[in-house]
Amino acid sequence: MHNTAAPLRQPDSANETGAAHRDLRVLIVAEHASAQFGGEAALPLHYYRMLRQRGIAAWLVVHERTRRELELLFPRDGERMVFVTDSALHRLLWRLSRLLPTRLSNFTTGFAMRILTQLTQRRVVRKLVQEQRISVVHQPMPVSPREPSLIYGMGAPVVMGPMNGGIDYPPAFRHLQHNAESAAIAIGRALSAVMNRLLPGKRRAALLLVANERTRKALPPGVCARVETMVENGVDLSLWRPARATAPQTPPPLTQFVYVGRLVDWKAVDLLLQAFKRAVATSPMSLLIIGEGDQRPSLEQLARDLDIFSADATPPVGKVSFSGWMSQPDCVARMQQCDALVLPSLMECGGAVVLEAMAMSLPAIATDWGGPADYIDYQCGILVAPVSRTAFIENMARALIRLATSPEERTAMGHAARARVVQHFDWEAKVDRMLSLYGSVIAAAPRGR
Repeated sequence: MHNTAAPLRQPDSANETGAAHRDLRVLIVAEHASAQFGGEAALPLHYYRMLRQRGIAAWLVVHERTRRELELLFPRDGERMVFVTDSALHRLLWRLSRLLPTRLSNFTTGFAMRILTQLTQRRVVRKLVQEQRISVVHQPMPVSPREPSLIYGMGAPVVMGPMNGGIDYPPAFRHLQHNAESAAIAIGRALSAVMNRLLPGKRRAALLLVANERTRKALPPGVCARVETMVENGVDLSLWRPARATAPQTPPPLTQFVYVGRLVDWKAVDLLLQAFKRAVATSPMSLLIIGEGDQRPSLEQLARDLDIFSADATPPVGKVSFSGWMSQPDCVARMQQCDALVLPSLMECGGAVVLEAMAMSLPAIATDWGGPADYIDYQCGILVAPVSRTAFIENMARALIRLATSPEERTAMGHAARARVVQHFDWEAKVDRMLSLYGSVIAAAPRGR
C-alpha cells in the first residue's frame, strides 16, 4: 500500500534536535527502504526520514533497487546513503523466485538473497561505523522474528526491530497454504535455532524489539537477553489526515468503501468481493480497490462474474473499481472521498493501512486475526472472525451493511479511530521512544567499543 513518501523537509542545522541527541550518530541498515515496495520496506525509510527531519546525523545502507526513489526523496543526502548491488547469484535467485508462490519464495530464494545482501552490507557498515563514529546501528527489517541476521560485530551496539511475526493462516483457512509452502515453512522454523547460531546477529544484538507477545514467543532460543515491546507500525499524521471539514450536509445515499493493499491470495480480496455482492442487495454502496498484484486479473474476472465490475475510476452504486497502484498523495486524496476501509486479510502481521485509514477518521472492517486485531477495537471498527469461509463472507457482508446503514455510528467510529491513532501510533512518538532506546544501549555498551 505504501507508495511515494511525503517530501522530506531538509533540516537546516543540528540545532533542530535537542542537546541530548546532538552527538547521536545512527546507521540504519536494511534490505530496502522504500514506500513504493510497501509493507516492511517502508519502516527503514520512515526511521531515516524522521531522524533527518530532527537534524540527527543518520546514514542509510540498503540495496540499490531503491536508489532512484531515495535519491528523489533525499536529493541532498547523497553521501549519507550507500547502495549495495546485485551479484550474479542474486539475479539467478531472483529469476527462480518468480517461479514460486509468493510466501514460498520469501522463505527460500528470498531468504538467500537477503543473506547475500547482508554479506556485502557487513563490510560497508563496519567501514561506516569507523569512519563516521557511528553510535548505534539499527536494523528495522526483516521483521520476521525467526530470520537470522549477519549484522553483528559492527563496532557499535545493534538494535533490531520492531519485529512482528509468528503468524499462520487461521485454522479454518489452513488449506489455502500449498503443501510445498507448508513444508518449507515447517523446515525453516525447525532450523531457525540452528541458523541463528550460525548467523548470530540476534544472539549478539544489544536490543531486540518485538511488536507483541506472539512475536516474542516466535523468537528462536538463545537470543540476546534484552527484549522489549514496541509497536511495529506508525502513522505520519502530517500526511494521513481527514478531509477538511465542510458545512453539514445530508448524508449521501452511497457509502464508499475502499480496500488498499497488494492483490495477493492471502489478502482474501476474493472473499471481500463475495461479501460485497451480498451486501449491495441491501444497501447502496460501492467499493474501490487500490493496489496491484498477481491476483488482479482473476479478481477482476470474479467481479465480472458477480456482475459488480466497473471500469470507471470512481465506482458507481453496487459496483467495484480497480484503480491499480497509487502514490501516497493520490491514495490519501482518494481515501478522503471514502467512508470506511475494508481489509479482509487472513494473514496480516501488521496492517499499516488500517492505522492510516484510522488516522483519516475512517472506521475499518478487518479480520479478527493478526495485526489488525491489535489496532481495532469495538469503538473504531468491526472485526470479523475467520471461523469458516461461509461465515466469514456472511459476517463481512453484515459489517458492510452495518456501516452503510448507520452513518452516525460510522462517524463516531471514525472520530474514535483518529483519537486512538494520535494517542498510540504517531510516528513522532515512535521515534521519541526509539531515541530513548538508542540512548540506553549506547550507555550500556562497553567503553571504547
